[in-house]
Amino acid sequence: MTNSPGAAGPVPLAVQEPPAPGGSVTRRKRSLLKRLRRSPVLYLMLLPGVIYFAVFKFAPMYGITIAFQDYLPFLGMQGSPWVGWDHFQRLFSGPDFGRLLGNTMILAVLNIVIAFPAPIIVALMLNELRKQVLKKFIQTAIYIPHFLSWAIVSGLTYLLFALDVGPITVLFNDVFGGRANFLADPDWFRPLVMAQTLWKSTGWGTIIYLAALAGVDKQLYEAAMIDGAGRFSQLRHVTIPAIIPTVVIMLILSIGNFLDTGFEQIYMLTNSLNRDVADVFDTYVYFMGITNGAYSYSTAIGLFKSLVGLVLILGANWLAKRFTESSLF
Repeated sequence: MTNSPGAAGPVPLAVQEPPAPGGSVTRRKRSLLKRLRRSPVLYLMLLPGVIYFAVFKFAPMYGITIAFQDYLPFLGMQGSPWVGWDHFQRLFSGPDFGRLLGNTMILAVLNIVIAFPAPIIVALMLNELRKQVLKKFIQTAIYIPHFLSWAIVSGLTYLLFALDVGPITVLFNDVFGGRANFLADPDWFRPLVMAQTLWKSTGWGTIIYLAALAGVDKQLYEAAMIDGAGRFSQLRHVTIPAIIPTVVIMLILSIGNFLDTGFEQIYMLTNSLNRDVADVFDTYVYFMGITNGAYSYSTAIGLFKSLVGLVLILGANWLAKRFTESSLF
């Protein structure tokens, strides 16, 4: 209560009424309806993507319940008995877990250290080319492998590295002597996987970074030239800092797929002689789930991979937000 000057008595302060229950929800609904009326075509274009994720990504998540069951197809998900964490205990205490985790981690680290920076380096090199005809030709040539299936890539690998008759094998034997067997030697499995990955995905990965480079303000280069900066200094102080946000986002997404080493590629290079280093979680899920019919056990492995990926992407995003100005969310 306060007394205003010249007032005969106290004047009550204005009391703010509490918001009505559900008021914020009602406002959000009205705002959504307003946006729908304002841009109906944009939301209609969004609908196919929403339907795709709802049908093929979210709806199948109900199937992860069999990871906690002893799933039997003739009983179905409703009739199969529940076993709790038994499949996870079997996974972590089994003799194969250490080997699978080690092989998967090694390939994942190689992908982050070697395959991830490759498109960035190629994009920076292409950006420095001034002859547009040469630039377009190189871009087209390195894009083509992306459109080849892993079956074709593996077939080419077997032709080039075949024992005694493969062109690369013959050249290697002539230069270094001996009788190399690239396809069966466990020591050569990971280099072959990395070579395939670089050849197939590097060119396509440059698209995002070239788009980011195209958005760099040209005035920054002009200012750097006025200050006496050469080509290398412009690259270091203008070009690379400009694409750092894009690199951070792509790195977060790559870390989220840390344990996804690619089933088709690994499976087609695996044989009885290199299986000790070739077995990863992706191929193990196939052998256990499809070949041996251990559906619940293979689902538990897939759920473990998904949870690890979720933790990694959240952790990487937190670190990026803490130490840089860019993050995924």
